[in-house]
Amino acid sequence: MSHDLPLDPDVVRLRHLLEVAAAEERNLLATGERLFRTGTVHGIAKAADDDPVVAERIEAFVARFSRLQDTLGDKILPLTLRMAGEDVLPMIGNLDRAERYAWLDSADGWLRVRKLRNRMVHEYVNDPADLAAALGDIHAAVPSLSRCLANLKRFAESRLL
Repeated sequence: MSHDLPLDPDVVRLRHLLEVAAAEERNLLATGERLFRTGTVHGIAKAADDDPVVAERIEAFVARFSRLQDTLGDKILPLTLRMAGEDVLPMIGNLDRAERYAWLDSADGWLRVRKLRNRMVHEYVNDPADLAAALGDIHAAVPSLSRCLANLKRFAESRLL
């Protein structure tokens, strides 16, 4: 009986990573909703210095975005490519293939937002105009991450799991 056979470790790992990414996406969307319902990105950026709740929400939003982007780009995408019989390449090569397979909207957009979020994670952005621009760009990239997750999940469920 097939249910008694041990599962392929890659299948187990991919299922787990897809569940993790779904939870990360839910948390990111919830944090984004709480943060951006308070006003415009410019208002949020200006309030960050004076309002610790806003500052914490900004930090949580960027961290959750980073976590989801890392799970997708560093874990799920390479595993999916390998399980599909593709060679796993350095990040840019994997992103280019993901774009060609229509799993990802834009490899260049992914890298641009990754650099931006790395800056926000590793530096304190204290200029309200810079912070507003960065927040706006990261917020605008959330739907693309969600589509990427949905596309990878759809592919995995139809061909790999």
